[in-house]
Amino acid sequence: MTYQKITGALQYLTITHPDIAYAVNTLSQHMHAPQSDHNFLLKRLIRYIKGTTNFGLPINKSDLHLTTYSDGDWASDPINRKSTSGYCTFLSSTLVSWTVKKQTTISRSSTESEYRALAASTADTIWLKRLLSGFFITPNDPVDLHCDNTSAIALAINPVYHAITKHIEIDHRFVREHISNNLLRLVPIKTEDKIADIFTKPLSTPRFKKLRDKLTISSDPFV
Repeated sequence: MTYQKITGALQYLTITHPDIAYAVNTLSQHMHAPQSDHNFLLKRLIRYIKGTTNFGLPINKSDLHLTTYSDGDWASDPINRKSTSGYCTFLSSTLVSWTVKKQTTISRSSTESEYRALAASTADTIWLKRLLSGFFITPNDPVDLHCDNTSAIALAINPVYHAITKHIEIDHRFVREHISNNLLRLVPIKTEDKIADIFTKPLSTPRFKKLRDKLTISSDPFV
């Protein structure tokens, strides 16, 4: 099979294996002209998948409260310097949604990159909240949206118009509106506890395994 066919097939596997979402997203960006190093990375990913065929996501019985983690890796692409957004949402302790996506425009600061990721994760979280309401599940508390960038949090909470928000005004107003309507609550989080890191950047093996465990991916998902 060719690089393109294998990588295309792996995109379907990310539906149940969020731990490979970042790797597959990165490989997919070189579908038009893969180089030898991309083929090497693809083989490494296949070896990882072969060694974790018994891993999966459990569905836990618990309360129905949403929690979202967001991250933006600033200027992560060495070629065009576009940032990467990554976020995931838990329904109590069950992972129900995750996304890895390169941002469409170049961010001029880490705060801007994080804020674009916040806006994207806000949209996904609100959609999930409305989906739950269709099943007559309407928690009264706002959804906790975790972010480790204090500048982005301050920007979202402060209603004053800043010069930095001029080119991200729509994202700024979008997030602000849902915070004001008590649908979301931004919660600061330590960088080492930020689960969404696994969706935005390459990690060391210990760090990767730690965050994979936090995603609740395990070798006995049905126990």
